[in-house]
Amino acid sequence: MKRALNTALLGMLPVLSLAGGNHTGGHDMHGHEIAGVHAAMPSGAPALAVGKPGDPAKVSRTIEVIMDDSMHFVPEDITVKAGETVRFFARNRGNMPHEMVIGSLEDLQEHAEMMREMPYMQHTEPNMVMLNPGQRGGLVWQFEQPGTVEFACLIPGHLEAGMIAKVTVTE
Repeated sequence: MKRALNTALLGMLPVLSLAGGNHTGGHDMHGHEIAGVHAAMPSGAPALAVGKPGDPAKVSRTIEVIMDDSMHFVPEDITVKAGETVRFFARNRGNMPHEMVIGSLEDLQEHAEMMREMPYMQHTEPNMVMLNPGQRGGLVWQFEQPGTVEFACLIPGHLEAGMIAKVTVTE
């Protein structure tokens, strides 16, 4: 049985690596159990089109984000300046797990589809934080280019229910 499971998982590796989009991987199949703070990636890590992990020493402000079972984030619209490093402090006030994942709308929709196929993935990327009911956590992010960046909850059904918010990055 164990050998069959290992063979099946090894066979999925190429698919999982291609399905990951612009994030760094970091999924496993043990369930949603993460809480806490995700900070900067090692120096020299590639930046994403939506920004990159920020240096906690360069945080210019902290923005509190509330998640709950109404399937909305508060606030739903945030404005930051290009180059600004922000600490997001997230609170899950709901009775079910929620997550905050920063990305482009296209990447978030692609990742949400992956989550529907593998709902027990655990996230460890620096652009996301997953919180169980009552938990608090956060992440540090640097927004590099003017434009629009989204964050969403990608637990199956949550994005579809409207759990998405917008970050407007100004000059």
